[in-house]
Amino acid sequence: MLAPSALSLLTTTFQEPRERARAFGVYGAVAAAGGGLGLLLGGALTSYLSWRWCMYVNLVFAAFAIIGGALLVGRQRRTPGGRLDVPGVVAVSGGMLCLVYGFSNAASHSWGTPLTWGLLAAGVALLIVFAAWQARTAHPLLPPRIVLDRVRAGAYLTILVSGAGTFGVFLFLVYYMQVTLGYSAVRSGVAMLPMVVFSGAMAVLGNTRLMPRFGPGPMVIAGMLLNAAAMVWLTRIGAHSGYGAALLGPLMVIGAGMGLVFGMAAATGTFGVAPRDAGVASASINTGQQLGGSIGTALLNTIAAGATSGYLAGHVRGRPTPEMLQLAAVHGYSTVFWWCAGIFAAGAVVCGALLPCGPLTARQHGRAPAGYE
Repeated sequence: MLAPSALSLLTTTFQEPRERARAFGVYGAVAAAGGGLGLLLGGALTSYLSWRWCMYVNLVFAAFAIIGGALLVGRQRRTPGGRLDVPGVVAVSGGMLCLVYGFSNAASHSWGTPLTWGLLAAGVALLIVFAAWQARTAHPLLPPRIVLDRVRAGAYLTILVSGAGTFGVFLFLVYYMQVTLGYSAVRSGVAMLPMVVFSGAMAVLGNTRLMPRFGPGPMVIAGMLLNAAAMVWLTRIGAHSGYGAALLGPLMVIGAGMGLVFGMAAATGTFGVAPRDAGVASASINTGQQLGGSIGTALLNTIAAGATSGYLAGHVRGRPTPEMLQLAAVHGYSTVFWWCAGIFAAGAVVCGALLPCGPLTARQHGRAPAGYE
């Protein structure tokens, strides 16, 4: 609830192009800084107190958000006649639940089980029902005019693909550092900081300098290809790799790619919307990131489990040694990184084709911006 609210406030508050670019650049940098703080704070809480404090600490953040919202955010005018689209909520939530659960079920019961394919088929069917319902209902949860815009649809697809691939870093790279290399939770959080720094810097640079000059298309292509290159670089890890030789470079590269992609998506995904649609456009960005992360985590975890078990089946006779288990785990991580590289490469092609080159101009009288027609 907080993320789309903050983004919609930026959308409706900053209309002048230069101010808007600066505001979204700062938003991207703050989001990256928050991610870095979360890695450090989560590691410290886990190491010195308990992992449960990673949940308790959100009460503190919620208190600050409530106080800041009450003191700094003015009362917003309510949109008359709005109603919650309950059938739409049920259909889309059920569809995504089935998809994520289906991918997760494949990790423990294989792809060939009826439950796995049944869940995936049910998820697709429910999403089709949701799309059909949104075109019919008077109060859609996601108005078709938001996603049928090619520029915004490209931004939402970009954040979905990026979320799916990026979680391969957050999940499996942390597994690798803590389980294989023996890093503590705090040390692994510190090790991820170069990615956070480069992400924040590129978000500001991308929105203030690159986006007004080149437009979103070249930015997303460059960002996705940087991410793909970093993932290929990460496939070189071994059971005893050093941080400087194997991890530092890829983390900086993927940080730069993430900054370009996220900064572009936040600005482009809310581009040209009316004030009454600012909330749903902002929520679509956050939803795309969360759904991409959920599907990516479930799918990549299934791939990692299959690659690890396949490696053991092909190299071990009898009880595996600890060294062989480490090699199998590293093989699973490397396989995931190859898949992530493919996801980002496909995203560069598909999302880059949807997004225009050149600066976006404000829409007037229903006309599309330059480069969009």
